[in-house]
Amino acid sequence: MRIGHGYDAHCFAPGRRLVLGGVEIPHEFGMAAHSDGDVLIHALCDALLGAAGLGDIGRHFPDSSADFKDIDSRILLRRVVALLEESALSISNADVTVIAQVPRLKPYVVAMQKCLAEDLNLNVNRVNIKATTTEGMGFTGRKEGIAAHAVVLLKEFRD
Repeated sequence: MRIGHGYDAHCFAPGRRLVLGGVEIPHEFGMAAHSDGDVLIHALCDALLGAAGLGDIGRHFPDSSADFKDIDSRILLRRVVALLEESALSISNADVTVIAQVPRLKPYVVAMQKCLAEDLNLNVNRVNIKATTTEGMGFTGRKEGIAAHAVVLLKEFRD
């Protein structure tokens, strides 16, 4: 078994869509990013890549590449899952915490879990998403952006 942890954060930016866990969420700001800025998926990709010993999301999908400009992060996640399969690794479960003062995420958590479970080829009960605030502290508390932590468990398999 292998355990991985990922973290990502982006600041809010006007004129952008807010996408978290593959779900578009109505909000006055989106994330400043080269891709769609889905911090939840980016943290998850880093956790998966880290557990597999395959580096991080920037190594595989550099923000210096035009190929990834405004890309849907679910595409990146599916590519990471394919890399895991090539490395004879399967995903056991994923646990993600999103840190955001705004917007309130509870109404979107189930839809996010379904998106991620589909992309990870898992039952939805193996994908857990939690949302929390920082009670007004730090950059998320000042409503400047959103952060996410992800933890995953991978299993090695043999043909």
